[in-house]
Amino acid sequence: MTAPTTTPESTPAPAATEFEPLILGFTCNWCSYRAADLAGTARTKYPPNVRLIRLMCSGRMEPEFILEGFAKGADAVIMTGCWPEDCHYRIQSVKALRRFIFLRRTLSDLGVEPARLQRFYASAAEGQRFADEMARIVAEVKELGPIPPEIRVALDSRPVSYTHLTLPTTRQRCRSRW
Repeated sequence: MTAPTTTPESTPAPAATEFEPLILGFTCNWCSYRAADLAGTARTKYPPNVRLIRLMCSGRMEPEFILEGFAKGADAVIMTGCWPEDCHYRIQSVKALRRFIFLRRTLSDLGVEPARLQRFYASAAEGQRFADEMARIVAEVKELGPIPPEIRVALDSRPVSYTHLTLPTTRQRCRSRW
């Protein structure tokens, strides 16, 4: 008895795995994180590709967080926060917007598509909006595909920051003058 022979036409092609992006979402504790919670409690469906990180305020978002996220494997980063007129820390939402604009320019200079960094506002009562925006962003990033490895290496090899150095306090500066 002979084994059946297979021809290349009859051999099933290996299933191509669809690209599933990993997306970091930095959320404001007071509004957008609560919107995500509302979307969850209302059982609103949105893609599970987003990993949320809660910050007390979107103004607390340091550019280092975003660059580190891209360097460590994120295909996109989302910054969410309070609507500017509803910010619990007054103008911090505007500060976050300035950082967002700066980071989009910087990432573009590094070869990362600006669409990989997104920002939107969501109040605590906008769970549906939060879920809709997440679905939209995941779809956009799927179309972009993964970040090329050479760009990820370039992001990981950026200069070390000097934020760990501390400046002398006012009291220390005053003592040194006398």
